[in-house]
Amino acid sequence: MSKKAAALALTLLIAACGAPDKPGGSSGKTDGPVPEKPGKAVTINILDVAGDLQLTQGMIDEFVGKNGDQIGKVTYSKATAPELVGKVKAQQAAGRVDIDLVLTGVDGLAAGIDQGLWTPLLPTYASRLPGMSDYLPGAAAMQKLAGDFGVTVTYYPSGPLIEYLPAKVATPPKSAEELLAFAKANPGAVQYARPANSGPGRTFLMGLPYLLGDSDPKDPVNGWAKTWAYLAELNKYVTLYPSTTSETMKNLANGSAKVIASTTGWDINPRVLGTVPKEAAVGTLQGFHWVTDAHYAVIPKGVDVEKQAAVLNLLKDMLTPAQQAKAYDKGYFYPGPAIKDVPLSMAPQESQQAIGEYGRPEYEQLIASNPLEVPLDAKALVAAFDKWDREIGGAKVKK
Repeated sequence: MSKKAAALALTLLIAACGAPDKPGGSSGKTDGPVPEKPGKAVTINILDVAGDLQLTQGMIDEFVGKNGDQIGKVTYSKATAPELVGKVKAQQAAGRVDIDLVLTGVDGLAAGIDQGLWTPLLPTYASRLPGMSDYLPGAAAMQKLAGDFGVTVTYYPSGPLIEYLPAKVATPPKSAEELLAFAKANPGAVQYARPANSGPGRTFLMGLPYLLGDSDPKDPVNGWAKTWAYLAELNKYVTLYPSTTSETMKNLANGSAKVIASTTGWDINPRVLGTVPKEAAVGTLQGFHWVTDAHYAVIPKGVDVEKQAAVLNLLKDMLTPAQQAKAYDKGYFYPGPAIKDVPLSMAPQESQQAIGEYGRPEYEQLIASNPLEVPLDAKALVAAFDKWDREIGGAKVKK
């Protein structure tokens, strides 16, 4: 037999033995029915653009540990929300989607919906996610922002709160007007980070229309006349706008800022970590409404149906009380659970200890007795950020 004939025979023999499996145990099918379980263990690649893994990685790892027949391996990677769309679109354009599950905030969720990047999960697979029927009212409202595409996995009321050190601010502001007066009397003492880069900064921005009684709190272009006037006046007494929330916390600790914008999570977690003194106090302003926040799970279009099956089963498990209790973490997204009837007593001992020592008993009453508002949608939020950057504080943002 000639070398050429031998090579051909070897090729045919290999073909007869069957082609190698698709990577990660996938089937190659991305459309059509999703099975109840994958036929064999798959690899799931998770991208976090919201810091959500701090709350949920323990849930995921436990599911994988107990369900090795479904998920053999998980890889974790992180990116910023603005990078998300480009990463996913590039993979979809190349016909090889390697990101199987994205954990994102409202920003990445909405940008992906706008670009048509996410696989519709609802109502098709609602029956596989029974925990969604147990959402807290605020989490249920945040779920509406996701339409058919995302599943809310963690939730918190957020803010806006003000934070200060009682030893340096004996009489904290009780209203937006008092906050402005305090800033005028103490130039540079009031601080919030650039809203586009900061959860507390963004929450302060979205909370002001409720505090000031603006005409349409959901329309920053045409309904925020009082808010923009207030921010412009406050800007006269703000020396700089940090580019991150962490900087405002450090400035509060070192005394260069006396009153900063905060949220429940940003109040508790930096005190647990020692960034901010334990004795720091928080307050609300007259007319306060909570502006809520959530993290979502989404599946990009182009993910293999075997992997989709594994992800749906993972999400089902993540929405059980035992797993949701892990979302208390160390107060990062306080409280954290998206579903009802998950008391702190169910959380890991480390979480119970941290929140028992650094949490605030008054939060329970504040959450129960003040209105909950969903944040701006993506288009309105971008418009608000742009206007703030151009007309309010862009020139004073710390580089």
